[in-house]
Amino acid sequence: MASQRTAPGLITEQVMRDFQVTASTIGLLTSIQFLVYTSLQMPMGILADRYGPNFFLIFGAALTGIGTIIYSIGTHAFILFFARILTGIGDATIWVNMVLIFSQWFRTNEFVRLIGFAGMTGSLGFLLATVPFSAWIDLLGWRISFFSLGLLLCLCGLLLYFVLLKKPAQLFPNDSVVVKNEVQHEKLTKLLRRIFSSRQAWSLFFCHFGLVGAYVGFISSWAVPYGMNLYEMSRSGASQLIMVGLIGALIGAPLMSWIAGRLETIKRPYMIVHVIVLLGWSCFLLFNGVPPFWLVILLFFIVGFGYGASALTFAAVRRSFPIIDSGIVSGFANTGGFLSAVLLPLIFGAVLDYFQSTTGNIVNGYYYGFITPVVFSIIGLIGVFYLKEQRQQAEQ
Repeated sequence: MASQRTAPGLITEQVMRDFQVTASTIGLLTSIQFLVYTSLQMPMGILADRYGPNFFLIFGAALTGIGTIIYSIGTHAFILFFARILTGIGDATIWVNMVLIFSQWFRTNEFVRLIGFAGMTGSLGFLLATVPFSAWIDLLGWRISFFSLGLLLCLCGLLLYFVLLKKPAQLFPNDSVVVKNEVQHEKLTKLLRRIFSSRQAWSLFFCHFGLVGAYVGFISSWAVPYGMNLYEMSRSGASQLIMVGLIGALIGAPLMSWIAGRLETIKRPYMIVHVIVLLGWSCFLLFNGVPPFWLVILLFFIVGFGYGASALTFAAVRRSFPIIDSGIVSGFANTGGFLSAVLLPLIFGAVLDYFQSTTGNIVNGYYYGFITPVVFSIIGLIGVFYLKEQRQQAEQ
C-alpha cells in the first residue's frame, strides 16, 4: 500500500511536461493526498475503535487501488487531483486499522517488537516503488505501470476480504465477523477533549511530525528531481537515492523496535534517532544543498533510518494508552507525521518556483528548501524531549 505514496515522485518531470504544470502544482498534487490522509486519521481512529478495523482496512485497500488506476488514465490535471484524493481516502484507513488489529492480537511487549516489522513491510513497499518500479516505467511507460499497480492494490483488498472476513465467517459461523466492543464508549466531545489535553498525545504528535513528513514529503516529490538536476542523474539513477533511504528504513524499523524492547525504554533510543536525523538534514545546509555524492548516499540512509524508527511512536501509544483509545491516539499521532508531509512538498515547491523565476539558480532553491526539513526535525526533537516514559500495561 505504501508504494503508491511515493511512486508519483518517479514521474514528477514527466507529469510537469505532459500536463504543462509548474513545480508548485506538483507540490500541491503531492500534498493533496497527504492532506486528505492527514485529515482523516482521527476520524478513522474513532471509527476503528468503535466499529472494528477489519472492514475499513479492506475498503481502504480497494479504494487506494481504484484511485491509482484513475491516476493512470487521467487526461487533465483535475483528474489527477481527484485520483490522489481517492487514494488519500483509501490510504488513510490502512495504518491506523493495522495498528489496532495488532493491539488487539498481541500483548504490549510483543506489540513493541512487531510494530517495527510492520513498519519494515511498509518500507519494503516504498522500496519496490524506487528502482524496480522506475525500470517498469522505463519499459512500459508511466500510465501502464500505474494501472498495473492499481490492479495489484485492488487484489490486496480482495485478499484481505478473504483473510479478515470470509475465512473467519466459515471457521466460526456462530460468531459475528466483526467483534463488538462491550465497553461503553464515552461521548465524542469528551473523548476529543481528553486527547487534546494530553501532553503525552501531543508529544507523540510532534515526534511523528519531525521524522515522517520531512522524509515522506521529500521522497514523494523532490528527491528524484534533486538527483537529476543537481547530480545529472537519470531518473532510474536518482530513484536509487530513494532506495538507499528505504534500505535505512527497512533496517531502522525492526532494529529500533528490538532495541526499545530489550532496553524496556522508548524515549532514550527515540531521542538519539531524532538527534541523528536533525544532523543529517542539517548537512544539506552545511554543504549549500550539494553535499559530496558519497555523503548524499549516507544522508539518505540516515533520514530513511529515522523514518523507519518512527514506528516507535505507536509503540509509545500502546504503552501509554488503553486499547480502547489506541485507534484515536494512533490516528492523532499519525496526523502529526503526515501534516508535515503535506507542508513540505508545498513549501519546497514554492521555494523552487521562486528561485527559478527570480534568479534561475535551482541550486539556491534546493538549499533554501532544505531549511524546511531541518525546522521539522527540531520540532520532532522537542516532541520526544517532552515524551513521558510510561510502562503502563494497557488493557488486554
